[in-house]
This record gives sequence, structure tokens and C-alpha cells, in this order.
Amino acid sequence: MSQIKNQIRYILPLWFVLLITNWLPDNRFSIRLRGILASPFFKKCGKRLELGRDLTFLNSNNIELGSDIYIAKGTWLNGLGGLIIEDEVVIAPYVAISTMQHVFKNDSVRFGGSIPGKVLIKKGTWLASHVSVKCGVTIGSGSIVGANAFVVKDIENNSIYGGVPAKFIKSNENREFSFSSAEEVLKNM
Repeated sequence: MSQIKNQIRYILPLWFVLLITNWLPDNRFSIRLRGILASPFFKKCGKRLELGRDLTFLNSNNIELGSDIYIAKGTWLNGLGGLIIEDEVVIAPYVAISTMQHVFKNDSVRFGGSIPGKVLIKKGTWLASHVSVKCGVTIGSGSIVGANAFVVKDIENNSIYGGVPAKFIKSNENREFSFSSAEEVLKNM
């Protein structure tokens, strides 16, 4: 009975909102409008949610979103095991976050079932495009995960990770951007 309630309260209305707004281009107005319309259909949602097109949310009743979050086009989020995304997180296009992991039974994954694991993405993090996040992982605040990385273990605060599996690259020094600092970086390459 609770599954039917979740379908009616969260999943179907969110699907409908995404369906009717997918024709809108991804610009400031439409990503904000899509976020406003979708925000009631999560377990918890802060202010100023911005959503791109072609998103997939599985079990949005277990997804908690903070304030000032941007989720770009084509992202796939599975909240069955519990997903918390804190404030000021940016998720680039085609990121996949799964809170479930398939297991084998009789040498086959097809009917083996799955096990849940909560995912926590802390404040101010940026997941670059095509990042995959495995269940049971915590990504520390102020961190950057490079494009195409696969996160299989916890990531420390204020750090940059990349690769498959994602490995520590360096600390995120959190510098303010300026054109002169960009020129300096290019000279040192």
C-alpha cells in the first residue's frame, strides 16, 4: 500500500512535471521553472532548485535536496537507498548516482536482487559530466569530481578526484577565479 501512495504522491507527479517541461530549452527561466514545479515531489527540497531536461529520478520520495542545487541534462538519480544532496551542489550532464548495487545469485546478476547504500554529497561539490557514483559513498564538501570518473569510495573535503576508479589528484585550494590567474595557469602548462 505504501508503494502505491509513493507512486501517487511523488513518482507520477514528478514524471508528469518533467514530461510537460522537457520541450522547454535549458535556459535560466526554464531550468528554474522546472525546479519550482518539481520541488514538492522530493522527500525534502530547499530553495532555488534548477533542473535541466531529460532527467530521471527513481524513488524521489527518498531524495533530499538542499538549496541552490543545479542538476544538468540527462542525469540519472536513484534514491531507493537514500540520497542526500546538500546546498550549492552542481551536477553536470549525464551523471549517474545509484543508491543500489546488484548482487549475484546462482552465478547470475539477473535475479540476484540488490542491496541499498545511502549516498551523501556535501555542500559546494561539483560532479563533472558523465560521473558515476556507487552506493554507500560520501563525497566531501567543496570537492570536484572530474569528468568520466567512477566514485567507489568516500571522497575527502576540499579535494579533486578523477579517473576510474576515482583517485585523489590534489587539494582544492578554493581560489577565486580571475583572468590573470587563468593566464598564469596556461603559462605553467
